[in-house]
Amino acid sequence: MSDQLWMREALKLARQASKKGEVPVGAIIVREDIVLARSHNLREQSKDATAHAEVLAIRTASGYVGDWRLTNTTLYVTLEPCPMCAGAIVLARIPRVVYAASDPKSGAAGTLFNLLQDERLNHQVDVVKGVLVGESVALLQSFFHERRN
Repeated sequence: MSDQLWMREALKLARQASKKGEVPVGAIIVREDIVLARSHNLREQSKDATAHAEVLAIRTASGYVGDWRLTNTTLYVTLEPCPMCAGAIVLARIPRVVYAASDPKSGAAGTLFNLLQDERLNHQVDVVKGVLVGESVALLQSFFHERRN
């Protein structure tokens, strides 16, 4: 499948998060066109600051494959990973991340920091940004507009 098709799946998850009052971020981890994990933000519902879509997807995928190393996978996420999520991605050895919207306040995949490609770390990640950015930005803006009103 193409990056756009998988990102559409991640956007569906982001919409589910929004309906639950969570910041609309969805993540999906794929290996050879097989979905290993799907998740969305659950911080509010779980009362857990680490319950970001990426971290939850990494936990699920690791359980599914029976290994903490998620080699030969791609993580699709609707918002640029934060430093915590970027750290988890590096530690899980995910080789490729595709994200939609950049995050000017906490993006750690090139916007504010670039943890995913920092050569001082023992693993670097190929990053593709901007896939279906318009849909992701519209979803985020709509969510925060509704929260303010």
